[in-house]
Amino acid sequence: MTSSTSPTTPAHIDPRPVGAAPLDPAEFPEPTLVSVNGVTLEVFEAGRRDAGRPVVLCHGWPEHAITWRHQVPALVAAGYHVIVPNQRGYGRSSRPTEVTDYDIEHLTGDLVALLDHYGYDDATFVGHDWGAMVVWGLTLLHPDRVNKVINLSLPYQVRGDVPWIELMESVLGDDFYFVHFNRQPGVADAVLDENTAQFLRNLYRKNEPPAEPAQGMAMINLARAETPRGEPVMSDLELAVLVSAFESSGFTGSINWYRNLDRNWHLLADADPIIRQPTLMIYGARDAIARSENLTEFVPNVDVVTLDCGHWIQQERPDETTQAILTWLAQRDAT
Repeated sequence: MTSSTSPTTPAHIDPRPVGAAPLDPAEFPEPTLVSVNGVTLEVFEAGRRDAGRPVVLCHGWPEHAITWRHQVPALVAAGYHVIVPNQRGYGRSSRPTEVTDYDIEHLTGDLVALLDHYGYDDATFVGHDWGAMVVWGLTLLHPDRVNKVINLSLPYQVRGDVPWIELMESVLGDDFYFVHFNRQPGVADAVLDENTAQFLRNLYRKNEPPAEPAQGMAMINLARAETPRGEPVMSDLELAVLVSAFESSGFTGSINWYRNLDRNWHLLADADPIIRQPTLMIYGARDAIARSENLTEFVPNVDVVTLDCGHWIQQERPDETTQAILTWLAQRDAT
C-alpha cells in the first residue's frame, strides 16, 4: 500500500513552528503503510514531494515518529518534504521474528528503500539516540544516499578492536542494560511489556534530581518504579500515543536492535570509517550519553551545538532544536 503522489501538505498540518506546547496527536500527519525492503513501514509525511528537499527523521528507543512532532511543521514551512518512519519493530511497522532481521544492514536497507519509494537519490537524514546510530551506519554503508547528516545525542561510535557488547560487558558489567538485553534475552522484554505505561511515564522525564545509581538493570528498575522522578517530557495525551503503540507492538522488536550490536560491529568491518558529508551534531548538556572526544577525526566536516537539556533533546528543547536544524540547513543549502 502506497500513498498518493500528489505534492500536497495535509490540510490538518499547521506549517508554523511548534514550541513546547502539548500537541494534539490528531495534528500529526496521517500515517501511510509503505512496503519496502521486504517489510511494511508506517510512515508519516508532510510537505511538498516536488520540492526536491527530502528530510528523513529517524527516532530512537523506545520512541515513535511522534517524538519529532515539534520539528515537522517548521521543516515543512521551510520547504522540505518531511518523511518520518516508524522503523521496523515499532508502531504498526513490521516486526520480523528473526533477531538478525534488525541488524544495521536491514535497518539502513529500509531507509534506502524508502528513498527509492519516493523517487529520491539522496536525502538529509536526522537521527536521535538509536536513530542516530542507524544514520551513522547508513552514511557508512550507503554514502551516496546521504547528502547531509544531523544527529542528536549519540555521537559517531568508533569501531574499536573489540565488539561493542563485549566491551560494555567488560567495563560496565552484566546489569548494564545493553549487556542485559543480549545476555538475558526475553527477561527485560517481559517486564517492559507488563509495565508499559509505567515504564514510559518514568523514562520520559527531564530535570531529574541527582541520585546514586541503583543496583540491578536500569530499565527494569524504571519499569517497576511506582513514582517518577523529575518532570514529564510529554503531555498525557502525547505519552498515550507511545503507550498505545508499545502495548500493541510489545518491546521485543525494538530491543532486537540492541541484540545486533556485535553483529553490526562485524558488518561494518569493511566500511570506510570516515563520514565525509556535512554534519550537525546536537548534544544535550545533561545527557547521560557521553560526548565524543575525537569526533572530528571521523567526522571532519562537523558542526557542534550543545543545548541545555538532557537526553530527549528535540522534546525538551523543541524551539532551540528546530532553530539549530533550520539555521544549519539554510547555511549548508546556501553553499
